[in-house]
Amino acid sequence: YWSETSFRIQSLRDNPKNAQEEFNVIADEDDPGINPIINFDIPSPVNIKKTKAKIAILREQGINGHTEMAAAFYYAGFEPYDVHMSDIVCGKSSLTEFQALAACGGFSFGDVLGAGQGWAKSILFNPKTRDQFEEFFHRDDTLTLGVCNGCQMMAQMQDLIPEAEHWPRFVRNRSEQFEGRTVMVKINAVQTPWLEGMQGSVMPVAIAHGEGRAEFSQEADLQDLKKNRQLAIQYVNAKHEIANLYPDNPNGAVQGLAGLTAAQGRVLI
Repeated sequence: YWSETSFRIQSLRDNPKNAQEEFNVIADEDDPGINPIINFDIPSPVNIKKTKAKIAILREQGINGHTEMAAAFYYAGFEPYDVHMSDIVCGKSSLTEFQALAACGGFSFGDVLGAGQGWAKSILFNPKTRDQFEEFFHRDDTLTLGVCNGCQMMAQMQDLIPEAEHWPRFVRNRSEQFEGRTVMVKINAVQTPWLEGMQGSVMPVAIAHGEGRAEFSQEADLQDLKKNRQLAIQYVNAKHEIANLYPDNPNGAVQGLAGLTAAQGRVLI
């Protein structure tokens, strides 16, 4: 009874199907809620070597997740560098200097052209910059991570990334709203240095995005990603089943898709 007023308002404001799915969860007294399974340890302190891998913490106009991204990699034993896209375009920085790249979260160009699209086009439509990124992705001694807006941006650059031809693009959430909430994801048994030793874990994560729903150009792409074991992370419900319903699946992505790999696991978005 307490939640019904909110449910009715939500049904008018948002996608009514999402509102009903969330209301159904509230009514389920057997729902255990967030219940993680963590099967890995975080070493403390991190064993920092004398020679650290250099990582470019990449950002563009509107990106706001670069500071905590740099901190995370610093504590993990990397040597992070703040790299703005303008640094690469003007030649002040080059990706040849780095062993790793992290594209950060935020709202590049205010998402005016769609999530991450303006950022991707600033690379794809500049021949020198495009060639530099393509060369980096094809090097077998590099790692690449794309999170949030960086994920959306890199999905638009699949032509430059080995084994990314079946990746989707990310479009407006099914709820038709910006989603900021805590959900659970499961780490699948995929081969990638980014998730080594974490496979099988179920973790609570904070999400904040308006365009996180994976949309494939053809249905066969999802099957190919499954077959190639590139589905790295999926949203799950309180029973640790693949989440297809809202709000456990916050954006409506098919199969609860939340993370993908490419380039033999060297690239994770």
